This record gives sequence, structure tokens and C-alpha cells, in this order.
Amino acid sequence: MEKFLAFFEDMPTWQRAVWIIICLSVCWVLEGNFPLFNHNYRKWRHAGVNFVFLGTTLIINTLFGLATVGVFEWIGHNKIGLRYWIDLPVWAHLIIALLIFELIAQYFAHYLLHKYKWMWKLHMVHHSDTHLDVTSGTRHHPGDFAIREVFALVAVIITGSPPAFYFFYRICTVFFTYFTHANIYLPVWLDKPLSYIFITPNVHKFHHHYERPWTDSNFGNMFSIWDRLFGTFVYDDPHKIRYGLDVLDDAKAEDVAYQMKIPFDKTIKTDY
Repeated sequence: MEKFLAFFEDMPTWQRAVWIIICLSVCWVLEGNFPLFNHNYRKWRHAGVNFVFLGTTLIINTLFGLATVGVFEWIGHNKIGLRYWIDLPVWAHLIIALLIFELIAQYFAHYLLHKYKWMWKLHMVHHSDTHLDVTSGTRHHPGDFAIREVFALVAVIITGSPPAFYFFYRICTVFFTYFTHANIYLPVWLDKPLSYIFITPNVHKFHHHYERPWTDSNFGNMFSIWDRLFGTFVYDDPHKIRYGLDVLDDAKAEDVAYQMKIPFDKTIKTDY
């Protein structure tokens, strides 16, 4: 177990970048051969817009990464967090840490992004994508992603996680983010059983429906446990889904300048 975790703790930045490229590429190929919807759009132009947001995400991720180093040193020096307070095997602490990361940094942060109007205006950018595909997983307004990173730091402190736990969690979230956004068709006989534990491609698509109540459902990234526990889990026929938001202009879904200004545009309604 120690060697397994050491691999993630010592993983150089270039290997993490390769992992992102692999996840994107594999899902890109899969959705090209097994699409859920036959989108009529310019795929590369759409990807280019979303990759602009990927660029800002990587910058924010780097800045918060530097802050996280300080947090690791602080909790280690002061013995703060569940890992120090409860005596369990390493594998048990890892599972607990993943569940708490999912609860705080994914589910709870995501729920708040839908709950409060100023946060929702930031998160609208992610939901404004009218042609959901693998690159949509990279589409986050800088303010949206920064909020998620703050909650991730809170989760690190609560769990007392070492860097290995945190980086393993990051690797897992990259895979699930791209896989669940990808325009991939999974038959119900496969997707639905997986959804009892994990967030699957079909499950996450309902979250991108253009109107409530589906938009305010399926907040998880990796595990469906918290959505099921808190009553926000939805599963239906994905072909009923329409992407986008009806309070935004679909024609500007690929206008980066417009998207960046959405949180500051007072003419945009926050109820939909």
C-alpha cells in the first residue's frame, strides 16, 4: 500500500499532464464511435472554447497547489485531522478520505454553486454548454473553480490527508470528470448498475438538463452515495435531456468573452 501511495505522491507534473491527455483522448475516441447524441456542431471549435477554460483552471490549480503544500506541512506538524485522531489501516483512511473529499469538495461545493445566486452566476458558465462532450468537463469559470479548490483544502484539513491521498483523489477526479461529461452511450444494463455506486455518464447528463428539477440533481463527481443519501439522485431516460440554460443565449455558448462576463451581467436572470 505504501508503494502504491508513494507512486502518486512522487508523480511528476508531466505525468499528471499526460494522464489528463490520456483521459481526454480516450473519451474523445469513445464518443466519436459510441455517441449518446449525434451533435451537429464544429467539434474542434467547441473544444477550443472549452480548452480556454482548461487553461485558466490549470493556472488556478497550480496556485492552490502551492497553498496546499503549506497546508500539508501545517496539519502534519500539528497532527490535525481524522488520520491522526483515529487509528485505522492506511487503506481505510484512504477510503474515508475519498468519501469526505467527494462530500465536501465535490457534492457540497457543487450544491452551494447551485444554491446561492452569486455562486450560480459563476457556475452558469459550465451549464451554458449546449453540446456536452468530453471537453465540457474542462469548462469552469475561474471563480467557480477557485471555490471548489477552497473546499478541497477544507477537506484536506478535516481528513488530515497526506499528499499521496490528495493526489490520488485528483487523479480519480480527472478520470470521472471527463468520462461523465463525454458524449458516450452506455446501455442501461451497464450504466444503471454502475450508478448504484458511481456517477456514470448517464447520471451526470441529467445534471446538465436546461431546467429544474434535473439541473439541481446528481451533484457528485465520483460516487453517487451522497446524492442518494441526501435525496438529490435522479435516473431517467437520457434522451429526454436538453442541454444549456434557458436564461442564456445559446448562440453565445461559444463566445468566450460573453461567458467570462456572465457572473457580472446583471441582466441575466438567476432563476430558470
